Amino acid sequence: MDLFDKQKAQGLPIDPPFFYGWIIVAVAAIGLFFSGPGQTYSISVYINSYINDLGWSHSLISTTYSMASLTAGLCMFFVGRLIDRYGQRVMSLTIGILLGAASLWNSFLLGPIWLFFGFFMLRLFGQGAMTLIPSTLVPQWFIRKRGRALSIMAMGGFASAAFFPLFNVWLIETWGLAASWRIWGLLLILVFVPLAFYLIRNTPEAVGLKPDGIKLSTGTNLSRAKNEKNKAQIEYEIENTWTLTQARKTRAFWFILIASAIPALVNTGLTFHLLLILAEKGISAQIAALVLSIMALIGIPSSMFAGFILEKIRVNIVLTFVFFMEILVLGILIFTDSTAMAIFFGVFWGIAGGFERISIGVLWPNYYGRKHLGSITGVSSTAMIIGASLGPLPLGLAFDKFGSYNEVLLMLMVIPLIGILLSLLSPKPEEICNIN
Repeated sequence: MDLFDKQKAQGLPIDPPFFYGWIIVAVAAIGLFFSGPGQTYSISVYINSYINDLGWSHSLISTTYSMASLTAGLCMFFVGRLIDRYGQRVMSLTIGILLGAASLWNSFLLGPIWLFFGFFMLRLFGQGAMTLIPSTLVPQWFIRKRGRALSIMAMGGFASAAFFPLFNVWLIETWGLAASWRIWGLLLILVFVPLAFYLIRNTPEAVGLKPDGIKLSTGTNLSRAKNEKNKAQIEYEIENTWTLTQARKTRAFWFILIASAIPALVNTGLTFHLLLILAEKGISAQIAALVLSIMALIGIPSSMFAGFILEKIRVNIVLTFVFFMEILVLGILIFTDSTAMAIFFGVFWGIAGGFERISIGVLWPNYYGRKHLGSITGVSSTAMIIGASLGPLPLGLAFDKFGSYNEVLLMLMVIPLIGILLSLLSPKPEEICNIN
């Protein structure tokens, strides 16, 4: 960084010997990790305690969770607008504090209405906002290396999914349900919030930098794009910027919006009921928690590989592969009848999850640009949370009606087939034309 760049970058808290965007990636990964209290892989560990303490049925707990998730999902559009208006730094501080407060709220069991609002806050601030903010922050700092940057960021989410189930089981068994929620509330407020305040900056332009750390020169001609050293600058100059209104006029927006809700529906349903699904097959809660952790650990190298693949192959084609993998995952789970098969299921689920997370993260900024990313991905998050809210319900109803999960798992295979068709019909909109 030369003297001029240093003078313009005085807004940075530290001056690393590498592009500051990688610091942003690290903080975003930490943010994804701390979304854990609001994620289904964490909450699912508490379900048996809620059923035993409240005396509720599987379907009633599933309905409460689904309705709370649905209500939270409908609010995500406004969260996206707030991100565009106030920036990721302010929103990270605000949401971090609110998720900490939501965790403290859930340390009390004062009845069904209290639990509904507890689920609502966890889903809105945790699974929703704490996932949306990093997913809109990292694409601001990278264009050419967006795939690998998002794959590194995703490691925070997979680390969270690997850590929370086993650690929550230990917390509940050692300290009790209430204490476990209070521990997470305090960690959010005392660890994540100060980190976000000190390190997050909303865009590279705000501190005198450019995406990917490129240095712009004057008079660059687009005809020089074949020159490798100018490619980053060219891509920055020709990046399309769509408003939400413009994006909604494209077919790809609606097809991908529906497609992005499908993994959320399937994965949330499986995660929420996984302990019960595997218990039906004679597999213990500890092994079920281990499967969730294996899924997350396998997702780390899978997402890293996906990040590089997405810099070479069209994102809608990669998303098609994700749906093929989801069908395979459901099939394996139906035939799981041993610990070895459960682990085998977790491995394939992790591969699918790694590709799915990065594909969705890359798709929206690649298709529609960075400027209005909060509003656009806010709509996407709404669709995903609505999908997630619907996931636990059919599994819970099927168990209460049939006493088994296999029938509904078989029916769920139809949904990824729809995702395959939608993905294949959704190439990237090449340019903004005739849109007012």
